[in-house]
Amino acid sequence: MVRRADRTWKPVTWGEMADRIAYIAAFLIDRGLDRDIKSAVMSSTRVDWGLAGLGILAARGVLVPVYPGLAGESLAHILSHSDAQVLFVEHAQQLEAVLQVWDKLAIDTLVTIEPVDVRGSARRAGVDVDRIADRCFSLQQAEAIGAESLRRKPSLVEQRLGSIRLDDVSLLVYTSGTTGMPKGVLLTHRNLGINGGDWIQVNGTLLNEGDLDILWLPMSHIFGWGQFCLGNQLGFITYFSTPAEALTDMTELSPQVFMSVPAYWEKLAQMARSVADDEQRQWAELRRLTGGRLSFCLSGGAGLGLEVKEFFRAAGIMIIEGYGLTECSPTLTMNRIDDYDFESVGKPFPRVRVKLAPDGEILAKGDNCFSGYYKDEAATAAMFDAEGWLKTGDLGSFNHRGFLRIIGRKKEILVTAGGKNVPPQNIELRFRNDPLISQVVVYGDGKRYLTALVDIHEEAALALLQGAGESDPPSVRDHALIHRAIAERIELVNAGLASFETIKAFAIATAPL
Repeated sequence: MVRRADRTWKPVTWGEMADRIAYIAAFLIDRGLDRDIKSAVMSSTRVDWGLAGLGILAARGVLVPVYPGLAGESLAHILSHSDAQVLFVEHAQQLEAVLQVWDKLAIDTLVTIEPVDVRGSARRAGVDVDRIADRCFSLQQAEAIGAESLRRKPSLVEQRLGSIRLDDVSLLVYTSGTTGMPKGVLLTHRNLGINGGDWIQVNGTLLNEGDLDILWLPMSHIFGWGQFCLGNQLGFITYFSTPAEALTDMTELSPQVFMSVPAYWEKLAQMARSVADDEQRQWAELRRLTGGRLSFCLSGGAGLGLEVKEFFRAAGIMIIEGYGLTECSPTLTMNRIDDYDFESVGKPFPRVRVKLAPDGEILAKGDNCFSGYYKDEAATAAMFDAEGWLKTGDLGSFNHRGFLRIIGRKKEILVTAGGKNVPPQNIELRFRNDPLISQVVVYGDGKRYLTALVDIHEEAALALLQGAGESDPPSVRDHALIHRAIAERIELVNAGLASFETIKAFAIATAPL
């Protein structure tokens, strides 16, 4: 379902989608797209993103997702490093961002999803329109050309689909590391098919054909792209939303399915708690905010606080959490609705093997794991050990029931001046469920002791001050009472740490991190 300009919803059937995907694929085949040729899509989440992406794959091309807000050097790097020859952009602003770096690119087919004044965009970007005129098409033109091609050669796309092999590259996804420009992750149809099959084996019985789903996650990320593709396979009805409208749409549409990063689950919990001190009323408000029909909730992208998960469960809403990385297509482990541990990220998927290295790093192996980074042999070699296990860079532990906990990042280990190794996340996570503290950043690499930068929930701080008789404090972040409250919380955490892990000094951030 897509939103019209008048705010009503317009249905798009699977049959309509199949026809349009075939038209786009035929157009791309006529433009020379084939195995290993890269085609990029740069757009916000919308049905046309999915049509373009599946059209590329149906033509046996390689899909390169591009975050819609990229510009300048970052955009030039992804489009040039990927060797993209085809590019779909959403609107004039994105087209102009591309034209600003045009001389660095090898694009020979440019498709605009929305109507765009190409000449005006070229003029504003300082590009001679004659250099791009014969390469630029609207999506409507591209589909019309493809439809005519299929009229002349009805089996064109079907034959191309039949030639795709499992080990052909399907996606080239750029993911940022700790340093340098993003690296291109090569994922094959086998990688994605194995992981998708595991996902359906674990979760498929929890979703029903016709269930309503709200998709707002960026489709340039493998989480959002996977959600779109799952609807096609499981038959749930997807409403395309935006980050700004997703929570309002949830209340109005009453979905059964919602997938999100932690920030939205945290926001919903905060909104529900703000209406009353009574838990029963809070739970009722949470059910109202979420539409009252949620039956499958998935959180990913980062860790979700234990308190939030337990709050939802008490209200009768179960949030499932998993763990993975783009290089693993992406899921390695997941909690199950009937087999879970909220202090963990679950158990491995059926066709994934997970173990710990001697230093605690999480290692993975399976047909879902990628074969390497595009044009980066050194980075590829560094991702695998001598036995072919993929090194996630995360530190973990298994509990006695086989659930995996994430305890830190290997590359984020601090080495103090005294030679002690300290994973900062192991300390930072101890503040996760504190209602006053929103974030803690521990610092101390090469130093004699650890310090911390603390960010606070300003609403909670204001409530604390008002409870102490401060009706109108000038600044909650500078207030001595808040400073003492944070100090007390740090001392409580320090009591459970080794002496070299304790925080000796802290500062409260002057603005939200």
